[in-house]
Amino acid sequence: MTIWWRRHRNWLTPALLLAPGLFLFLVVIIWSSLETFWISFFDWDGMGVKTWVGLANYRELLDDPQFYVSLKNNLIWLLMFLLAPPAGLAIAFLVNQKIAGMRVMKSLFFMPLVLATVTVGVIFTWFYDPTFGLLALLFRAFGAEAPALLSNEHLVTFAVVASALWPQIAFCMVLFLAGLNNLDEELIGAGRVDGARGLAMLWHVVLPQLTQVAFIAVAITIVGALRSFDAISVMTAGGPFGSSTTLAYQMYEQSLFSYRFGYGAAIATILFLIMAVFIAWYLRGLIRAEKGA
Repeated sequence: MTIWWRRHRNWLTPALLLAPGLFLFLVVIIWSSLETFWISFFDWDGMGVKTWVGLANYRELLDDPQFYVSLKNNLIWLLMFLLAPPAGLAIAFLVNQKIAGMRVMKSLFFMPLVLATVTVGVIFTWFYDPTFGLLALLFRAFGAEAPALLSNEHLVTFAVVASALWPQIAFCMVLFLAGLNNLDEELIGAGRVDGARGLAMLWHVVLPQLTQVAFIAVAITIVGALRSFDAISVMTAGGPFGSSTTLAYQMYEQSLFSYRFGYGAAIATILFLIMAVFIAWYLRGLIRAEKGA
C-alpha cells in the first residue's frame, strides 16, 4: 500500500484535497440546478404530490406581466451596477495617493464592504424616510419636501439599487487597490523616460495593467446585479405593487409565499439561463485574455 501511494501521490494528494469541494459543488450546485429544472415541469406546493404540467409554467410566465416588470428591474440593476467598476477605480486612485490622513479615508471607503447587505438596507431605509430621514432633513434645509422614494413605483427600484451600489463600489475599490499595488514599476519607469505624464501615463501604462482586475470586477458586478435579492427583501419586499421585484425575488415570493414551487422553479431556470449566457461570455473573454498574455 505504501509503495502504491508513493507511485501515485502526485495525483492522489490533489485529488483527495479537491474531493470535498467537488462533492459539495456537485450536490449543492449541479444536482440542485438539475432538480430545479425538473421541478419547473410540475405543479407542486412543496409538500404534496407533484402534478406534471409540462411547459405550462413557462407559458404562464411568458403571459405574466410581473415577469416583465422583474426582467426590466434586473436590467436597471445591471445598468446601474456597471457604474461600480469605474467609480471604484476612481476612488482607488484617490486613496492610493501618499497623502497624510489617506489611511483614514481608505478605511471609511472600505467600511460599507464589511456591513451585511441587510444592515445597508436598513440604513438606507432610514435615510430615505420622508418624515425623519437624512434625505428629508436635506430637503427641508432648502425649503422642499422629500419624495417618498420607497413608495413611488417609478423611483423605488433606482433607490434600492443606489443603496446596493454603495458596498459594490467599495468592493471594486478593494480589487483595484490590489491591482494598483501590483503595478510593474519598470513599465512605469519606462513610460516616464518616454515622456508619459498624466492622462498619457494612465491610459497607456497603468490601465493596461489593470485589465484582468477590471474584468473580474465587471464580472462579479454583473452577477451581483442579476441575483439581486437581499436589499429588495429588507427595503421594499417587492413593493409597492410589485414594482421593485426582480427575478430572484419573484422566484422566492412565488415559491415560499404562494406555495408555487413549480412556477418558482421556472423563474429560477430562466434566471439561470440568463446567467449562463453571461458566464459563457466571461469564460470566453478569460480564455482570450490568457492566450493574449
